[in-house]
Amino acid sequence: MKEKKGFSISGWIVALILLIFALFMANKIFNGRLPVDRPENMLLIIPTIFVLLFISRGLYVIEPNEAIIQMFFGSYVGTDKQDGYRWTVPFFKRTRASLRVQDFETEMIKVNDLKGNPIQISAIVIWRIKDTYAAYFDVEDFGNFLTRQSVAALRGLAMKYPYEANEESSHSLITHTEEVAENLKIEIQNKLDQAGIEIMESRINHLSYAREIAAAMLQRQQASAIISARTEIVEGAVGMVEMAINQLEDKEIVSFTPEDKRKLVTNLLVVLCSEQGTQPIIEAGGA
Repeated sequence: MKEKKGFSISGWIVALILLIFALFMANKIFNGRLPVDRPENMLLIIPTIFVLLFISRGLYVIEPNEAIIQMFFGSYVGTDKQDGYRWTVPFFKRTRASLRVQDFETEMIKVNDLKGNPIQISAIVIWRIKDTYAAYFDVEDFGNFLTRQSVAALRGLAMKYPYEANEESSHSLITHTEEVAENLKIEIQNKLDQAGIEIMESRINHLSYAREIAAAMLQRQQASAIISARTEIVEGAVGMVEMAINQLEDKEIVSFTPEDKRKLVTNLLVVLCSEQGTQPIIEAGGA
Protein backbone atom coordinates (compact mmCIF):
# COMPACT_ATOMS: atom_id res chain seq x y z
CA MET A 1 0.00 0.00 0.00
CA LYS A 2 1.12 3.55 -0.73
CA GLU A 3 0.23 6.89 0.75
CA LYS A 4 -3.23 8.21 -0.10
CA LYS A 5 -5.13 11.40 0.58
CA GLY A 6 -6.90 11.56 3.93
CA PHE A 7 -10.37 12.93 4.67
CA SER A 8 -10.75 16.43 6.13
CA ILE A 9 -12.77 19.60 5.64
CA SER A 10 -12.26 23.19 6.68
CA GLY A 11 -12.20 23.44 10.45
CA TRP A 12 -13.57 26.98 10.37
CA ILE A 13 -16.88 25.76 8.94
CA VAL A 14 -17.27 23.08 11.62
CA ALA A 15 -16.20 25.47 14.37
CA LEU A 16 -18.73 28.05 13.18
CA ILE A 17 -21.54 25.46 13.14
CA LEU A 18 -20.62 24.28 16.64
CA LEU A 19 -20.53 27.87 17.89
CA ILE A 20 -23.94 28.71 16.42
CA PHE A 21 -25.48 25.55 17.87
CA ALA A 22 -23.91 26.20 21.29
CA LEU A 23 -25.20 29.79 21.30
CA PHE A 24 -28.65 28.54 20.27
CA MET A 25 -28.75 26.06 23.15
CA ALA A 26 -27.45 28.66 25.62
CA ASN A 27 -30.09 31.15 24.49
CA LYS A 28 -32.88 28.61 25.04
CA ILE A 29 -31.54 27.75 28.48
CA PHE A 30 -31.07 31.32 29.71
CA ASN A 31 -34.42 32.48 28.27
CA GLY A 32 -36.23 29.80 30.20
CA ARG A 33 -37.39 27.91 27.13
CA LEU A 34 -35.32 24.94 28.21
CA PRO A 35 -35.29 24.95 32.04
CA VAL A 36 -32.43 22.95 33.55
CA ASP A 37 -34.45 22.07 36.65
CA ARG A 38 -36.60 19.66 34.68
CA PRO A 39 -35.13 16.11 34.34
CA GLU A 40 -36.34 15.62 30.78
CA ASN A 41 -34.49 18.77 29.71
CA MET A 42 -31.27 17.60 31.38
CA LEU A 43 -31.51 14.35 29.41
CA LEU A 44 -31.35 16.52 26.29
CA ILE A 45 -28.78 19.10 27.41
CA ILE A 46 -26.12 16.76 28.79
CA PRO A 47 -25.93 14.44 25.72
CA THR A 48 -25.91 17.54 23.49
CA ILE A 49 -22.88 18.91 25.34
CA PHE A 50 -21.06 15.61 25.00
CA VAL A 51 -21.87 15.49 21.27
CA LEU A 52 -20.53 19.02 20.77
CA LEU A 53 -17.33 18.21 22.66
CA PHE A 54 -16.91 14.97 20.73
CA ILE A 55 -17.34 16.70 17.36
CA SER A 56 -14.89 19.44 18.39
CA ARG A 57 -12.33 16.70 19.06
CA GLY A 58 -11.99 16.35 15.29
CA LEU A 59 -10.56 19.87 14.96
CA TYR A 60 -6.81 20.25 14.48
CA VAL A 61 -4.19 22.53 12.92
CA ILE A 62 -1.67 21.49 10.25
CA GLU A 63 1.40 23.69 9.80
CA PRO A 64 3.19 24.07 6.44
CA ASN A 65 5.28 21.00 5.53
CA GLU A 66 3.45 18.90 8.10
CA ALA A 67 1.04 15.99 7.69
CA ILE A 68 -1.55 14.15 9.76
CA ILE A 69 -1.70 10.35 9.41
CA GLN A 70 -5.26 9.14 9.99
CA MET A 71 -6.01 5.69 11.44
CA PHE A 72 -9.36 4.04 12.18
CA PHE A 73 -9.13 1.15 14.63
CA GLY A 74 -5.79 -0.03 13.22
CA SER A 75 -6.63 0.62 9.55
CA TYR A 76 -4.83 3.27 7.54
CA VAL A 77 -7.33 5.88 6.29
CA GLY A 78 -5.04 8.39 4.62
CA THR A 79 -2.66 11.30 5.09
CA ASP A 80 -3.88 14.88 5.31
CA LYS A 81 -1.33 17.41 4.00
CA GLN A 82 -3.61 20.46 3.65
CA ASP A 83 -2.21 23.05 6.03
CA GLY A 84 -4.49 25.24 8.09
CA TYR A 85 -7.43 24.65 10.44
CA ARG A 86 -8.99 21.28 9.57
CA TRP A 87 -11.64 18.84 10.82
CA THR A 88 -11.95 15.13 10.35
CA VAL A 89 -13.94 12.26 11.84
CA PRO A 90 -13.34 12.29 15.61
CA PHE A 91 -13.00 8.49 15.65
CA PHE A 92 -9.79 8.76 13.60
CA LYS A 93 -6.50 8.43 15.46
CA ARG A 94 -4.16 11.17 14.30
CA THR A 95 -0.35 11.05 14.14
CA ARG A 96 1.73 14.06 13.17
CA ALA A 97 4.52 13.67 10.65
CA SER A 98 7.05 16.30 9.65
CA LEU A 99 7.65 16.75 5.90
CA ARG A 100 10.37 19.36 6.40
CA VAL A 101 13.87 18.96 4.99
CA GLN A 102 16.21 17.54 7.62
CA ASP A 103 19.86 16.57 7.77
CA PHE A 104 22.13 14.46 9.90
CA GLU A 105 25.81 13.57 10.06
CA THR A 106 26.79 9.94 9.98
CA GLU A 107 29.15 8.57 12.59
CA MET A 108 32.84 8.46 11.78
CA ILE A 109 33.58 5.01 10.35
CA LYS A 110 36.84 3.26 9.58
CA VAL A 111 36.98 1.41 6.27
CA ASN A 112 39.52 0.27 3.69
CA ASP A 113 39.57 2.13 0.38
CA LEU A 114 39.97 0.48 -3.03
CA LYS A 115 43.72 0.01 -2.48
CA GLY A 116 43.27 -1.45 1.00
CA ASN A 117 44.39 1.64 2.92
CA PRO A 118 42.43 2.24 6.15
CA ILE A 119 40.63 5.60 6.09
CA GLN A 120 38.21 7.48 8.31
CA ILE A 121 35.14 8.93 6.63
CA SER A 122 31.79 10.51 7.49
CA ALA A 123 29.05 12.19 5.47
CA ILE A 124 26.15 14.62 5.78
CA VAL A 125 22.80 13.45 4.40
CA ILE A 126 19.92 15.83 3.61
CA TRP A 127 16.53 14.10 3.48
CA ARG A 128 12.78 14.37 3.92
CA ILE A 129 9.78 12.06 4.14
CA LYS A 130 8.14 11.54 0.77
CA ASP A 131 5.68 8.70 1.53
CA THR A 132 4.28 8.79 5.07
CA TYR A 133 2.71 5.32 4.83
CA ALA A 134 6.04 3.69 3.91
CA ALA A 135 7.96 5.69 6.53
CA TYR A 136 5.62 4.88 9.41
CA PHE A 137 4.30 1.43 8.53
CA ASP A 138 6.79 -0.32 6.22
CA VAL A 139 9.78 0.02 8.58
CA GLU A 140 9.97 -0.21 12.37
CA ASP A 141 11.79 3.08 12.98
CA PHE A 142 12.55 5.13 9.90
CA GLY A 143 15.06 7.31 11.82
CA ASN A 144 17.27 4.37 12.82
CA PHE A 145 16.71 2.77 9.42
CA LEU A 146 17.93 5.94 7.70
CA THR A 147 21.02 6.18 9.90
CA ARG A 148 22.11 2.58 9.50
CA GLN A 149 21.47 2.35 5.77
CA SER A 150 23.34 5.62 5.17
CA VAL A 151 26.38 4.28 7.02
CA ALA A 152 26.19 1.02 5.05
CA ALA A 153 26.01 2.93 1.75
CA LEU A 154 28.93 5.15 2.77
CA ARG A 155 31.02 2.13 3.70
CA GLY A 156 30.29 0.43 0.38
CA LEU A 157 31.07 3.57 -1.64
CA ALA A 158 34.39 4.21 0.14
CA MET A 159 35.58 0.74 -0.86
CA LYS A 160 35.02 1.52 -4.56
CA TYR A 161 37.44 4.47 -4.73
CA PRO A 162 41.08 4.99 -3.75
CA TYR A 163 41.81 7.76 -1.28
CA GLU A 164 44.13 9.50 -3.75
CA ALA A 165 44.36 9.36 -7.53
CA ASN A 166 47.34 7.62 -9.15
CA GLU A 167 48.41 6.32 -12.53
CA GLU A 168 46.21 3.22 -12.19
CA SER A 169 43.06 5.12 -11.23
CA SER A 170 42.32 8.76 -12.07
CA HIS A 171 39.18 8.84 -9.89
CA SER A 172 39.52 9.16 -6.14
CA LEU A 173 37.65 10.26 -3.04
CA ILE A 174 39.66 13.49 -2.85
CA THR A 175 39.80 14.59 -6.49
CA HIS A 176 36.25 13.68 -7.60
CA THR A 177 34.10 15.00 -4.76
CA GLU A 178 31.09 15.79 -6.96
CA GLU A 179 31.04 12.32 -8.51
CA VAL A 180 31.48 10.68 -5.12
CA ALA A 181 28.66 12.78 -3.62
CA GLU A 182 26.27 11.92 -6.47
CA ASN A 183 27.06 8.20 -6.27
CA LEU A 184 26.63 8.29 -2.50
CA LYS A 185 23.21 9.90 -2.93
CA ILE A 186 22.18 7.16 -5.37
CA GLU A 187 23.45 4.40 -3.09
CA ILE A 188 21.55 5.75 -0.07
CA GLN A 189 18.38 6.40 -2.09
CA ASN A 190 18.34 2.82 -3.37
CA LYS A 191 18.37 1.56 0.21
CA LEU A 192 15.72 4.00 1.46
CA ASP A 193 13.08 3.77 -1.29
CA GLN A 194 11.22 1.14 0.73
CA ALA A 195 11.08 3.54 3.70
CA GLY A 196 9.44 6.38 1.74
CA ILE A 197 12.41 8.73 2.31
CA GLU A 198 13.79 11.04 -0.37
CA ILE A 199 17.51 11.82 -0.28
CA MET A 200 17.99 15.36 -1.53
CA GLU A 201 21.75 15.64 -1.14
CA SER A 202 24.66 13.82 0.44
CA ARG A 203 28.28 14.92 0.78
CA ILE A 204 31.50 13.69 2.36
CA ASN A 205 32.00 15.67 5.56
CA HIS A 206 35.28 14.23 6.83
CA LEU A 207 37.94 12.22 5.04
CA SER A 208 41.39 11.25 6.29
CA TYR A 209 43.75 8.34 6.58
CA ALA A 210 43.41 6.24 9.72
CA ARG A 211 45.78 7.22 12.53
CA GLU A 212 47.97 4.13 12.21
CA ILE A 213 49.07 5.09 8.69
CA ALA A 214 48.48 8.85 8.72
CA ALA A 215 52.14 9.70 9.53
CA ALA A 216 53.52 7.36 6.86
CA MET A 217 51.10 8.68 4.23
CA LEU A 218 52.01 12.27 5.14
CA GLN A 219 55.69 11.48 4.61
CA ARG A 220 54.88 9.87 1.28
CA GLN A 221 52.88 12.93 0.20
CA GLN A 222 55.73 15.22 1.26
CA ALA A 223 58.25 13.08 -0.62
CA SER A 224 56.09 13.12 -3.74
CA ALA A 225 55.73 16.89 -3.51
CA ILE A 226 59.51 17.34 -3.11
CA ILE A 227 60.26 15.05 -6.08
CA SER A 228 57.72 16.90 -8.24
CA ALA A 229 59.15 20.27 -7.27
CA ARG A 230 62.74 19.15 -7.86
CA THR A 231 61.81 17.76 -11.26
CA GLU A 232 60.38 21.11 -12.33
CA ILE A 233 63.42 22.97 -10.97
CA VAL A 234 65.88 20.74 -12.85
CA GLU A 235 63.89 20.94 -16.09
CA GLY A 236 63.78 24.72 -15.84
CA ALA A 237 67.47 24.96 -14.95
CA VAL A 238 68.52 22.80 -17.92
CA GLY A 239 66.45 24.96 -20.23
CA MET A 240 68.00 28.16 -18.87
CA VAL A 241 71.55 26.78 -19.20
CA GLU A 242 70.89 25.70 -22.78
CA MET A 243 69.42 29.11 -23.64
CA ALA A 244 72.36 30.95 -22.03
CA ILE A 245 74.99 28.95 -23.94
CA ASN A 246 73.13 29.27 -27.26
CA GLN A 247 72.71 33.04 -26.92
CA LEU A 248 76.36 33.56 -25.95
CA GLU A 249 77.52 31.55 -28.94
CA ASP A 250 75.03 33.05 -31.41
CA LYS A 251 76.03 36.59 -30.49
CA GLU A 252 79.70 35.57 -30.56
CA ILE A 253 80.21 37.08 -27.13
CA VAL A 254 82.52 34.26 -26.10
CA SER A 255 83.86 31.07 -27.60
CA PHE A 256 83.48 27.91 -25.55
CA THR A 257 85.66 24.86 -25.54
CA PRO A 258 84.08 21.60 -24.37
CA GLU A 259 85.81 22.05 -20.99
CA ASP A 260 84.48 25.62 -20.71
CA LYS A 261 80.96 24.41 -21.43
CA ARG A 262 81.25 21.69 -18.79
CA LYS A 263 82.37 24.20 -16.15
CA LEU A 264 79.67 26.70 -17.13
CA VAL A 265 76.93 24.08 -17.07
CA THR A 266 78.11 22.81 -13.68
CA ASN A 267 78.22 26.30 -12.16
CA LEU A 268 74.87 27.37 -13.57
CA LEU A 269 73.13 24.20 -12.39
CA VAL A 270 74.60 24.66 -8.92
CA VAL A 271 73.32 28.24 -8.81
CA LEU A 272 69.87 27.47 -10.25
CA CYS A 273 69.18 24.25 -8.32
CA SER A 274 70.64 25.24 -4.96
CA GLU A 275 68.21 25.76 -2.07
CA GLN A 276 70.42 28.48 -0.59
CA GLY A 277 72.05 31.55 -2.06
CA THR A 278 75.43 30.86 -3.66
CA GLN A 279 78.62 32.85 -3.13
CA PRO A 280 80.42 33.61 -6.42
CA ILE A 281 84.23 33.37 -6.57
CA ILE A 282 85.80 36.05 -8.73
CA GLU A 283 89.19 35.40 -10.19
CA ALA A 284 91.45 38.43 -10.10
CA GLY A 285 94.46 38.68 -12.29
CA GLY A 286 97.92 39.12 -10.73
CA ALA A 287 99.71 42.50 -10.65
